Amino acid sequence: MNIPDYQSYFLKKSFITIISITVKKVTYFSIILIAGLLSNLHVPAQITYTKDSILMGASYANEVYYSMANGEVSEAPRDSWDIAFRPSTFSASMITNDGTGVVLYTYPNADTSGWSTLDTAGLSNWPPMYNDPDDWENGAFNRNATDHPDYGWGVYNMVTHNLKGDSLFVIKLRNESFRKLWIVRKLSAQNTVIFRYAYLDGSNEQEITLDCNLYATKAFVGYNLAMGTVVDFQPAADSWDILFTKYMSIQDNGEPYIVTGVLSNPATSVVRYQPVDTSYLAWSVEAFDPGRSVIGWDWKVFDMGSFTYTCLDDLVYFVQPASGDVYKLVFTAFGGSSNGKVVFRKGLVSLASVGEEQQDENAVAVYPNPSTGQFQLDFSRFQGMVEGVEIRDLSGRLVYLTGAAGASRFFIDAELPESGIYIISILTSTGKINKKLIIR
Repeated sequence: MNIPDYQSYFLKKSFITIISITVKKVTYFSIILIAGLLSNLHVPAQITYTKDSILMGASYANEVYYSMANGEVSEAPRDSWDIAFRPSTFSASMITNDGTGVVLYTYPNADTSGWSTLDTAGLSNWPPMYNDPDDWENGAFNRNATDHPDYGWGVYNMVTHNLKGDSLFVIKLRNESFRKLWIVRKLSAQNTVIFRYAYLDGSNEQEITLDCNLYATKAFVGYNLAMGTVVDFQPAADSWDILFTKYMSIQDNGEPYIVTGVLSNPATSVVRYQPVDTSYLAWSVEAFDPGRSVIGWDWKVFDMGSFTYTCLDDLVYFVQPASGDVYKLVFTAFGGSSNGKVVFRKGLVSLASVGEEQQDENAVAVYPNPSTGQFQLDFSRFQGMVEGVEIRDLSGRLVYLTGAAGASRFFIDAELPESGIYIISILTSTGKINKKLIIR
């Protein structure tokens, strides 16, 4: 376990505060290290498996939200929305329903001053933009982001904390029709998004003010541009762990391709083991990955001889929801487009230790995210006592630690070793809250 050199750290922080935080956290790290080593050496002799299945329907008409503890939570028509917004005060994420054929293009010929004169000449040469398969925060609208304060569709204002749209978009809908689109602004304090859209000739222009507070319990809230309606298509974010759906994946050759697979809740982490026997139980050998599509689509292969799907028999997943419990997941059958049936086995392999359960991940906001290492943590929705903040890379290595006792907002300027995904753990009096941090 790598513990940072606190000598240089003491020059920046209060000596007494850091001594107390350091002693406490070193003890905490030692316990975690010992527990981790023991879990690698000792795995459960056997677990009780449950066979379960979900049905997406013919042609995968529905997407299915699933809880590892409670089974299927809900299903929703997959084609009910075109764009969706993350209803979090400190999120700039905006996604498209790319699994249904929605395609987004950035208008290359003008900034927002060109709204009234926008045309689609040369559209066939504009690069299409899709959601990042691995990151909910990097939606199609965010794909042109350069660095903070530029989030792709708009720019963050350090004084007002709002984002102002600086780009125009053309979007192809599920019915093959087109709209022009402008995300005008996001008012962060009010958690409100204002956007404008119209037909390409400028007719039927609409300006929508979306109050995201009404959907604060959801991971995303959708909008149907053809019908002009808000679409509340998801169950509460804390009720589901994984999502069976179609989404746009990027193949090894760089080409986008719509696949049928499984995406993780923003608060769920997954670790994949292959090649292993399906009896494999040593879940703690590798670090859990909070990525969006760790489970993904390639747990099945299509047999051209029999024209049926076969699930891989050397692949095991372990799923860790926000509760901190760990479940084993093995896929056993896939029905394809005729019925969209997925059959699998699951079993509980580890309960979260008392006092180390994950708290509500929506109680803490990280902004901006992605960032360059300078960001804010907002604890104002958290009801307990915040004691400290640690940052680890995906291997579990500690790269940053600080105290934050009693703070409702906390600014961090961390010189992290390289770009990539990190896990921020907010240490509280009753456990910890894990958040994913992307460093560009």
